[in-house]
Amino acid sequence: MIDRHRLIVVLLVLAAVLRAVTMAGYSPAWLYWYDSFSYLDVAARPRPSLGFHPSGYPLFLWLLRPLRDVTVIVGVQHLMGLGIGLMIYAVLRRDGLPAWGAALAAVPGLFDASFLRLEHAVLSDTLFLFLVVAGLALLGWSRRPPVGMCAAGGAALALAALTRTIAAPVLIVVLLLLAVRRFGVRRLAAVAVAGALPLVAYATWNAGVNGRFTLAGGEGVVLWARTMTFADCSVIKPPPEEAPLCPNGAYQSAASEYVWDPAASLNRMPGGRDGNNDLARSFAIRAIVAQPLDYLRAVARDTALTFPWTPVRHPERVTPAFGFSRGEWPLRDDALVRRVRRDYGPSVQALRSAEPYAGFLMAYQYPAYVRGPMIAVILLLGGLGAIVRRSALLPWAAAMVLLVGPVAVLDFDHRYVLPAIPVACLAAALGTAGLVDTVRRHRTRRAEPAPASAQTFESRPSRLSRRA
Repeated sequence: MIDRHRLIVVLLVLAAVLRAVTMAGYSPAWLYWYDSFSYLDVAARPRPSLGFHPSGYPLFLWLLRPLRDVTVIVGVQHLMGLGIGLMIYAVLRRDGLPAWGAALAAVPGLFDASFLRLEHAVLSDTLFLFLVVAGLALLGWSRRPPVGMCAAGGAALALAALTRTIAAPVLIVVLLLLAVRRFGVRRLAAVAVAGALPLVAYATWNAGVNGRFTLAGGEGVVLWARTMTFADCSVIKPPPEEAPLCPNGAYQSAASEYVWDPAASLNRMPGGRDGNNDLARSFAIRAIVAQPLDYLRAVARDTALTFPWTPVRHPERVTPAFGFSRGEWPLRDDALVRRVRRDYGPSVQALRSAEPYAGFLMAYQYPAYVRGPMIAVILLLGGLGAIVRRSALLPWAAAMVLLVGPVAVLDFDHRYVLPAIPVACLAAALGTAGLVDTVRRHRTRRAEPAPASAQTFESRPSRLSRRA
């Protein structure tokens, strides 16, 4: 059996070595202000969050909390990274692809340096991607998977939505596509019920604790920030209570920056962004309805930042993509940081690089990076292939939602592009196989001799010739 899967075994071993080098080169883990500490704080005292993120990832951290070591967290996430590659390979082999083709589709997620760095951070992205790929793998395992497998797939996508809310539209799109495919009433119901129950349960918990039946807070604030790149209140004509949310001359190089800009109109209102989420949502919807073409142009413009060869600085203050470097990154002296350090003990400390591992990763990250044009080709192959191979449509649609969704509700971020890449690779492999099969069938039909009934009049011997 190993001989049949020798290639993926070799790739997984090499990918595991890279992850071991990452853990040796950077200790203990990347901890980002404010997200990482917020996740760890909620994990210490589990509760539904009214911040920008639901509590799915903190609940995962809570499961690991008895070990009181952030190194364990990133170690588990590195294993998830290997698991993502293995799931992609398994689904493609199940669908009939050769071992080399299935293994090739797993390569970007296994070897792109950006994934190594993301897995080594206390951030929700790796768990989110693992759950999305698991859900798609379960639902795409066969044309008619067992009902239990369908329920598990829907539950995985629901848990992904509790990790990052952008998976909720992925779940909706999946349900629509499965219905179009005539997936079967029982299977479709299993996906829908298993997908809805965790979301309803979490929203009910949130309503009981925070008084709001929702997955996360701040959705109105981020959508308002999206509109700040194009909103024109002379066109929108907002009511008096929303007029203070109009652009006030504050300029930022990216929509997401308006969320944090103290000079932005929302943050200058009484209550700021925390107290005006519903008003901000109302203004944003009004702006999108009044200026739909401007909104679509803004989304298209920022989504296009995915595709240049050299990563674009967006916002201008950040250095995109290549994050491995040498040094020490001290923690902030802040009440939240002190509380997290008390709960997790000595493992929460400044990140330090170590040689020669950090030097190797700094050199490795430049060639080991999926460039923008490569992403465009991967998406194109998946989209074209989905026309002729139905199994490619589900992961391709999910990849497009993962790519465009964050831009549509807030902004482009190089980090937000990463979850779309392995899913798009899954779609591209299936789609390419479909395109190749279609070309082969077409050539076979052209090469086959025409049946006798289809011979031309000239090719048949005449009666006179037969008599002669």
